[in-house]
Amino acid sequence: MNKLIFIVDDEQAISKLLSYWLKDKWGYDIEVFASGEEVLKRLYQKPDLILLDIMLPGMDGMEVLQRIRQVDENLPIIMLSAQGKVEVALESLKFGAYDYFPKPIDLQKLEPAIKNAIKGYDLSKEIENLRENIKKEYSFSNIVSADSRMQDVFKLVTKVLNNDITVLIYGESGTGKELVARAIHYNGNRKDNPFVVVNCASIPRELLESELFGHEKGSFTGAHQRKLGKFEVANGGTIFLDEVGELEMLLQAKLLRVIQEKAFDRVGGTELIKTDVRIISATNRDLKDAVEKKEFREDLFYRLNSFPIFIPPLRHRKGDILVLAQHFLESLSKKLGKEIKGFSKKALKLIYDYPWPGNIREMENTIERCMIIAERDIIDIDDLPTHLKTSDSIIASDFTGNIFNDDTIIPFEKLKEESIRHALKVTKGNIVEAAKKLHLGRATIYRLMERYNIEHKVFA
Repeated sequence: MNKLIFIVDDEQAISKLLSYWLKDKWGYDIEVFASGEEVLKRLYQKPDLILLDIMLPGMDGMEVLQRIRQVDENLPIIMLSAQGKVEVALESLKFGAYDYFPKPIDLQKLEPAIKNAIKGYDLSKEIENLRENIKKEYSFSNIVSADSRMQDVFKLVTKVLNNDITVLIYGESGTGKELVARAIHYNGNRKDNPFVVVNCASIPRELLESELFGHEKGSFTGAHQRKLGKFEVANGGTIFLDEVGELEMLLQAKLLRVIQEKAFDRVGGTELIKTDVRIISATNRDLKDAVEKKEFREDLFYRLNSFPIFIPPLRHRKGDILVLAQHFLESLSKKLGKEIKGFSKKALKLIYDYPWPGNIREMENTIERCMIIAERDIIDIDDLPTHLKTSDSIIASDFTGNIFNDDTIIPFEKLKEESIRHALKVTKGNIVEAAKKLHLGRATIYRLMERYNIEHKVFA
């Protein structure tokens, strides 16, 4: 589809000349308007560029420019004027014009200006689309969970979205700490600024200071040029310090200074650099224990721990195991280009009973491996890794055994319905007790009962 350009000029000779070159010579689609009022009514057509004369009847070009900027701040607008004054050009640029051309128009210069303006506009739209996709990806609705414990985590997260309090996320490896950190950033008031991740455990200690705070040229062997640190790159946004408990004491002191003074200096530098960064940290260590052992600064601990959030391990979120298994099955089917319809009951029982020491990350890797190995359109017990079939489950439950009593394929929705019916049956219709057995919130139970048309009075 050709790019659409609006021409706004009340001089017919200019409009015809521009129409000829834009449409017949350069291959653009065009719309011609004789007044600013007309073009403002047609912005819904979403043009890719506007050529706008300054001297128009009624509303002049400067006012039209400002009105358009209220609708789309990035739409490229090239101003045209017979006045040819520098002051006019500067004023139009001040109000957001992309460029300015005096009349008579130099068509050789106009063509590349139009191309560059449209290319820049396309890039800005692509960046905005990427931002929107990222926001959707890390919205709360995309964090897969049905467990009441995780609903409590989400409630905590909503409290810190639009303030700059430091957040410390606790949890075992693989529980989704970074996912929660991203959700805080991309749903908060810093969402349009950088989200920068630093894994404090994976970067060699001798390089970590430079990674965090940058360095000046010649500050150490191999420092051939100035390097910006993560705190500079993240300015205006969020820095996520994963495994913050692994920081050595020297860096802990420097981090404390950043929190207190919102300033730091590069390695080998003397300039004090101001920074506006929100700090979210994560750890799988017990930092209180580390403080007692003198391995972590107590003052830094209290600064980082202003708002603690604990992510429970998957083995304590039984309500999420089957939900996540199905989620990974669906998402990985697209990635692998392989359609797997579901799990056999025996395979699903083992997945449910396994303690998942590596948590969500381990589950995703396991499901992907099973899908690659599977020779049929279901994942069966033979497709599971050996340790799932031989592990002594630390969370096995008599309650779940009754819903996995043969080896037929079971649709996921049917499995959830059977689980709820069985929970209500064994609790004699007590929704509170049924919710506890399924590790689901009562609101989730009610919602699913309504979906499956389940009357709890039947079980009373």
